[in-house]
Amino acid sequence: MRIKIIGANCSNGMKIMKNLNKVERELDIPLNIEKISSDEKKKYSIKVTPALMIEDTIVSEGNVLSEREIKNYIKEHCLSEI
Repeated sequence: MRIKIIGANCSNGMKIMKNLNKVERELDIPLNIEKISSDEKKKYSIKVTPALMIEDTIVSEGNVLSEREIKNYIKEHCLSEI
């Protein structure tokens, strides 16, 4: 599963990264996490960082998602592929 954090270089982006790592260990699924600088946010049509993208779909902008929220987005995405 491809996941991008836009704004990974800011403190809130780092918090999302920490939560993503915990979720990856808990769910025991490999996540391909790409950290993208907030300088590139226009390339992804992001207005506010940090932002989280799962498989090129923006799921959150301007929020620090909790582990539970991240899990829900990942599970939703996995179910939509079936």
